[in-house]
Amino acid sequence: MTWLIWSGAALAVAGLFGLFWCILKVAGAKKAGLNDEEMRDALKKIVPLNMAALLLSVFGLMMVVMGIFLG
Repeated sequence: MTWLIWSGAALAVAGLFGLFWCILKVAGAKKAGLNDEEMRDALKKIVPLNMAALLLSVFGLMMVVMGIFLG
């Protein structure tokens, strides 16, 4: 079951990189000094990516836990 643990860890790390990327995109939009409408548009594009990255990291952590329980 080590393959389940390591593949889950890889998914969790990929999800974390996605979350950090979303944080950097939001910080860049905030530094750009966008008005309210442009900021809303920028955030509307980032929120689905943020949720997908969070879901990916959750699936990875679930795989790690399942690998530990089964192993």
